Amino acid sequence: MKPRNTHIHQSLFSAGLVLAVVLSLIPLVGCSRPSAKMYRVGILAGLPYADQAVDGFLNGMTELGYIEGQNITYDLQRTSGVDIPAYQPILQRFVADKVDLIYVFPTEASLKAKAATKDTGIPVVFSVAHTEGVGLVDSIREPGGNITGVRFPGPESTLKRMEIMMQIAPHAKRWLVPYLRDYPIVPAQLERLRPAAASAGITLIEAPAQDAQELEAILQAHEFADGSTDIDALLLIAEPLILAPQAFLAAARFAERHQIPMGGAYMEVQNYRSLFGVTIDFYKSGQQAAFLADKILRGTPAGTLPVLTADLYIQINYQVAQELGLEVPAQLLGEADEVIR
Repeated sequence: MKPRNTHIHQSLFSAGLVLAVVLSLIPLVGCSRPSAKMYRVGILAGLPYADQAVDGFLNGMTELGYIEGQNITYDLQRTSGVDIPAYQPILQRFVADKVDLIYVFPTEASLKAKAATKDTGIPVVFSVAHTEGVGLVDSIREPGGNITGVRFPGPESTLKRMEIMMQIAPHAKRWLVPYLRDYPIVPAQLERLRPAAASAGITLIEAPAQDAQELEAILQAHEFADGSTDIDALLLIAEPLILAPQAFLAAARFAERHQIPMGGAYMEVQNYRSLFGVTIDFYKSGQQAAFLADKILRGTPAGTLPVLTADLYIQINYQVAQELGLEVPAQLLGEADEVIR
């Protein structure tokens, strides 16, 4: 029995020694941890229409443990619209301040942020940005460089807008499509829209314009002396021209004069409203961007994080449909995220 007891005592001694060593290391490990870093994040909100993406990002960061004034500070800069010249000085300031991360939207501001931070090591997280055909990322799976983010599904949203217009206004066969001339996010959408429309027997009348005045002139050219028009519907794709109040009003007044549907981007300006909209939930897009920002601040290189895709958000103004004498299929009403009655 003696050898057995000796073995037990030796085992207990060994276990106790190991435990003592582990316990002795705990305070050392704790003392070696650096104090919590104060992160600095620059935010460029370059599109008022999508401003909820800021709220989503800030609240998302808070939920992830980033408390403003305790371990993070924000330099939030807004522009009055898609104002490309205004983006550059804001981004230059972020770079000069050596912020830890830049959160930016929309597409044009994101492209400028990518260029401004080249070779600086400052990571960029974008949202409300198109990635097709604009050179923002190398690929969705591997964006590359110092950038990643949450893409706006531009081509997908355009096809969904077409699908909804066909469901609500199946009689409409000639659609006018206004957009800002030479705008980089437009070609990828048109490349998907043109063959789909042709297959459905729809004639697209593309209306590139530089401003509201030029758009109004285009619309007037489609009005005849007897008060008629050769346009059956206005389809609004994802681009900035129609987001300008005066351009939207020009299109909305034309649609009202001729009692034709106008949908794609949902807007209300003065007493004018579009029939439906297909966009994204900007708030959720901001939350998704916060998820990526957290990973980056914890050490993951931005360019290795796959780009996320925002979910589509469908709005239908049932009241406008009734005013136009159009029937909205029950299935479509059930699919909509928001029905305005």
